[in-house]
Amino acid sequence: MVLPGPLVDGHWLAAHRHQVRIVDVRWYLDGRSGREAYLRGHVPGAVRLDIDTELSAPASRDAGRHPLPDPGDFAAALGSAGIAAGTPVVAYDDLGGSVAARLWWLLHVLGEPAAVLDGGIDAWPGELVPGSVDVEPVSREPRPWPGDRFVTAAELAAAQDAIVYDARTADRFAHGGPIDPRPGHIPGAHSAPWAANLGSDGRFRPPEELRERFAGAAGRPAIAYCGSGVTACHDLLALEVAGMHDTALYPGSWSQWGADESLPAETG
Repeated sequence: MVLPGPLVDGHWLAAHRHQVRIVDVRWYLDGRSGREAYLRGHVPGAVRLDIDTELSAPASRDAGRHPLPDPGDFAAALGSAGIAAGTPVVAYDDLGGSVAARLWWLLHVLGEPAAVLDGGIDAWPGELVPGSVDVEPVSREPRPWPGDRFVTAAELAAAQDAIVYDARTADRFAHGGPIDPRPGHIPGAHSAPWAANLGSDGRFRPPEELRERFAGAAGRPAIAYCGSGVTACHDLLALEVAGMHDTALYPGSWSQWGADESLPAETG
């Protein structure tokens, strides 16, 4: 089974749902339970993976709110969801792909086939089903994260040729917000709110529009960050759709950088 690209629409998924593993990764910053939302109704056959406990290591002041999961823990989480190596995965959420993109990125950088359901759960053309899905666990070998697709705070500070995008809202980029450790953004970063990757229909803009949006990344490396390394993956997905592949994630993002008072910040 070959995925048509990093995005799939609901009708494609309905026609191929038995050939892929569908993963529900709904998660809410306001504390609502993604698991409860899943149990109330999900795409048929979808399993669930949790951002906080399975797609991230435990939060800390030093590492940020959503550090990269340990490779062994990530492999175990995928295995428990019945996702064998090479299994095509389609992830979805109900927030424009801003959460699902995290799973896409983690699989993508490992060379695994993965896509995001464009338009999220609302794009599914059929009925939703309640409850959970039983799957047979599989064994997966842990694979290290590729160093060229992730940067540390020190590497980001030393980056000279890369363009840096901040996927938070423009207001948080300029002034910070209640969940940010301090106001501002990484010096030299460009504001690129993830939601602007979407059109009025809630789906990703066409590749040519995204290429224009990220024109600064043409011919140079691009690094994305956000509050905690989740919605930054939405910018990375948009860059991929635009045909720009020399990209990396700063996983610690502002929750790590901003918590370290020795690191500089810009406001406005």
